[in-house]
Amino acid sequence: MTDSPSLSDLRDEYEFLDADDRYRLLIDLGRTLDAMPDALKTDATLVRGCSASVWVYPMQQGDRLHFLADSNAAITKGIIALILQIVQDRTAPEILAADIESELAPFDLKNQLSSNRTQGIPNMIALIRETAERYRGQVA
Repeated sequence: MTDSPSLSDLRDEYEFLDADDRYRLLIDLGRTLDAMPDALKTDATLVRGCSASVWVYPMQQGDRLHFLADSNAAITKGIIALILQIVQDRTAPEILAADIESELAPFDLKNQLSSNRTQGIPNMIALIRETAERYRGQVA
């Protein structure tokens, strides 16, 4: 992720915005994601259960995991970027220990966005945790 504000800064800004500006903030956050090559957008990297198409591809960099992600919907891309703020470039044990849901709670996404936009969030989180579980104890 490039030039992205910290999760704390995002939370502070989000708190003071109206609904339209919150959408814009998520869309802008989605634009900070590292580019994901189309060749990586496959059935194997597709997150199931999302109303929009969402792809997540993990890369191991030393003992840390770096995720490439993309979506065909701008707001959904912002949501996955928000999730990645919590787990990006951390070790598998750190990701597994992270309380992603609690970190997302101040954003109140379920009440701010339509159920179609948020229904895939648990699946995005589950995929990231499953990935961290697979990589736990491995060092490249």
